[in-house]
Parts: sequence; structure tokens; C-alpha cells
Amino acid sequence: MTTPPALLIAGHGTRDEGGADALRALVRLLGERHPEVPVAGGFFGVPASPLPLDDAIDGLVGEGANRLAVIPLLTAPTGPVPEALPEVLERAGERHPGLGHVCGTELGPHPKLLDVLERRLDEALGSGARRPADRARTTVLLVGRGAADPYANAEVVRAARLLWEGRGFAGVETAFVTQAAPDVPAGLDRCRALAAAAGTGGPARVVVLPYFLFAGGPVERLWMQAEGWAAAHPDTEVYAAQVIGPEAEVADVVMERYRAAVAGASCGCRAAAEDARPAHGAPRESASLAAGTGER
Repeated sequence: MTTPPALLIAGHGTRDEGGADALRALVRLLGERHPEVPVAGGFFGVPASPLPLDDAIDGLVGEGANRLAVIPLLTAPTGPVPEALPEVLERAGERHPGLGHVCGTELGPHPKLLDVLERRLDEALGSGARRPADRARTTVLLVGRGAADPYANAEVVRAARLLWEGRGFAGVETAFVTQAAPDVPAGLDRCRALAAAAGTGGPARVVVLPYFLFAGGPVERLWMQAEGWAAAHPDTEVYAAQVIGPEAEVADVVMERYRAAVAGASCGCRAAAEDARPAHGAPRESASLAAGTGER
């Protein structure tokens, strides 16, 4: 029987131990549900990660893997990063001659991830989400990481539209922690203005929803910005939802991307590479030209 390619889960860099624990939990979940597939995970894009992707690759090779199906664990493309995923994989090939790989696509606004986001909204609202009228007076602020590449940011906007469709919320606005506008305070201003224009009665109500798989530095900055805004606007109810986390739905989407990559239906490491789509008409020469770090 042919051994299937090993599954390598490539998270976008974090120095946060809690984020590393969440990725470890996802790896365990996938291993339990799919024992026929060797699986490991780690982070690329920042130095000093507690769970480096290089170590995950070396571990899989040590267990006998000679082919990898690499799935970027991203809700949206990163845009340029100082060390892109293809660079990590090229370095791995130099350490392990004969090691082959194929890349899948980022998780994106998959319907199963949207279901988890909706669950996080209901958890944040508690009893306040039980009736359609409660949702009708609630605006959601979906907050992404933010990137220098507008195409990466557009994917967050697309996710917001898909989350809004058919779920009964007054609206789903977007904001970004860094590098892109609007920032979190400006996004909250927009939500407050929309609630006032809707005239639903009672105080405006906003749920701040992180479009992040795991906690970490950017999410902490998100909460600091949201808490500061809420303190300055006591006339608005601001609720905080949790990150997506290592849920069963995430494992399902990862395996869907894995099977597509193995079958040759994926489109390569586009999302986690230096993005070849130019902002002003000329292709980028190297991701190393981009400023910033993986964890912003």
C-alpha cells in the first residue's frame, strides 16, 4: 500500500505559547481522526517561534516521510512576509535531499469556518442572541491582521460579506489590527454610525470578532484598542468574541485542503509566499523587500 504524503500544517508566525498550544491541539485532533496520515505543524514568518516549522519538517522526515502536503493555516493570504513559506520549504529540501512537497491553499472563508465564527458571536452575546430582533440590532466588526497587500485585505472583506449573508445581523464591518485601514477604533466608529442610522432603538450594540485562528500578539492589541474605544463610548454596548481556535471544523477544512493538494487540485503556496500580484503594475521581486514581521 502506498504511504500517503505527510500533512504539514504551516501557521503564520507567532511567538505566543498559547498559539503554539492551540496548533499542537489541532495536530493531535487531526492525528486522532486520521491516523493513516502522518501530521505535524509549526509556524513560519517570525524568529524565535515556540513551534518552528523547520522542526516540524525535520520530525516528519525523521519518521520516514519523503513527501509533504503543506497546508497554510491562514484565514486569508498574508501578503509579503520577511520569510515566506516557499523559502522555508526550499531550505528543508537542502537539508533533506529528495524531499518532495505540494502546497495547498489557505483555509479562507470556508462555510465551516463561518459556522464557527457565528458560534463565537452567539457565545459572546449569550442570551442576547436568542431572538431575530436581537441579531437585527447587532453589528459585527470582523477584525483581520492586516497586510500591505490590498488583495490579502480584500479576503477579509469577502469573509465579512459571507458572514453577513442570511444570518440576520444588522451588518458586518471590517477592520485591521495593523498596516491597513480602517483600524479597530475607526471600524467601531463605523459600526456605531450604522446603528444610529438604523434607528433600532436602545443603545448601539457591537460584537468585536477576531478573524484569527489562534490567540497571540495581534489579538491582544485588538482587545486593547477595542477596550479603549468602549471606555470612551459608554453609550455603545461592546461585546468581545473569541478566536476560532482548534475546532473540529478547522480540522475538517485542513483535511479538505490536504486531499485537494494531494489530488493536484490546489494552486500552490500562493497565499503564504511573496505575493506576485502587484499593487501598482510591477511584480514584486522578493518578499524580503517587505517591511514588518510575521507577528504584527
